Amino acid sequence: MAMRSLLRRCGDCSSRRQSSSSACATQLARAFHSALASSPAADYQSSVTSSSSSAFDVGSVPSNARGLGTCSGEKTITATLFPGDGIGPEIAKSVKEVFKQAQIPIEWEEHYVGSTVDPRTGSFVTYESMESVRRNGIGLKGPMTTPIGKGHKSLNLALRKELGLYANVRPCLSIPGYKTRYDNVDLVTIRENTEGEYSGLEHQVVKGVVESIKIITRQASSRVAEYAFHYAETHGRKRVSAIHKANIMKKTDGLFLQCCREVAEKYPNIVYEEVIIDNCMMMLVKNPALFDVLVMPNLYGDIISDLCAGLIGGLGLTPSGNIGENGLALMEAVHGTAPDIAGKNMANPTALLLSSVMMLQHLGLHDKAETIHKAILKTIEEGKYLTGDLGGSAGTTEFTKAVCHNVQ
Repeated sequence: MAMRSLLRRCGDCSSRRQSSSSACATQLARAFHSALASSPAADYQSSVTSSSSSAFDVGSVPSNARGLGTCSGEKTITATLFPGDGIGPEIAKSVKEVFKQAQIPIEWEEHYVGSTVDPRTGSFVTYESMESVRRNGIGLKGPMTTPIGKGHKSLNLALRKELGLYANVRPCLSIPGYKTRYDNVDLVTIRENTEGEYSGLEHQVVKGVVESIKIITRQASSRVAEYAFHYAETHGRKRVSAIHKANIMKKTDGLFLQCCREVAEKYPNIVYEEVIIDNCMMMLVKNPALFDVLVMPNLYGDIISDLCAGLIGGLGLTPSGNIGENGLALMEAVHGTAPDIAGKNMANPTALLLSSVMMLQHLGLHDKAETIHKAILKTIEEGKYLTGDLGGSAGTTEFTKAVCHNVQ
């Protein structure tokens, strides 16, 4: 099996796809189906001994939601909800109202960040909150704030590491009716979520000199690479780009690329390429249509996924999901807590609403997910009830009511 490995040169090239600006909401809703409907059932060491179909249980969902399909009357699903800080409770309320209007069979189990560090988790996220996600197998999270420079463990990092959420998935698709510099963005970033520069291993060598350790392992790199290629194959994507800086970090990023190459050999129908991160950033800004699925280590993924969000209008329009073993998933809004507008009915709930769409897809409630997604797209395209960040003057409640009105 031949593997195509190349480094694309700078420059313009024709778009791989036709412009999506005129695509109907239904088509876009289907395009939004994320990788969250599939996750490895075991670690990479066991997955290499089985076929890709058994290593990745396509459509696997938490045990309390199995067999739901698209019928809302069969069973009520319990999902963990972290409203979060700042504007979090307001946008979480929007999700609950839209779900009620769409008659989604979800019962929310709400958890809030603690006021003191829980010694069992080493962060403000309580052990009971962690256990809620593990028990339910599915969750939705609003924005959370970690005090900066005070030695506290990142709340998001704590959740990802404690729950084993090894892959962060962000689909970035142009939204009809909301004009940006680009009309046909259609790409997905898949970020390794557990190690790299975010391993949290820092210490002072001598006074005035600190050291941060970057950890890259074969298991984590192979696992996220396998996930990225499986996602591409099951969603009709044609290309996977591994983003790296192996020309400088030859050992760490070199190992990541080696793992990606090994996985790529098993997917001969997917074009595989390696792109240096600085070149990738320039190419994304110049012509995002050059990319399809991007897979990368933790820090690069944090940066590039935010850049890609900017291509379609910002973090306020971008959903995100974190994948763990055996179908465990936690979807989230990745924007900040915006304390300056908290409680002022000014927040845009779109990102959390779209993340909830990803959650429904993961649970197998595809019809319900599409209904809500179409309602969101229609509300934005109509342009009558847009929040301030989208160029309108409507409040959170007005935008939410408009989405509810468009739920059909």
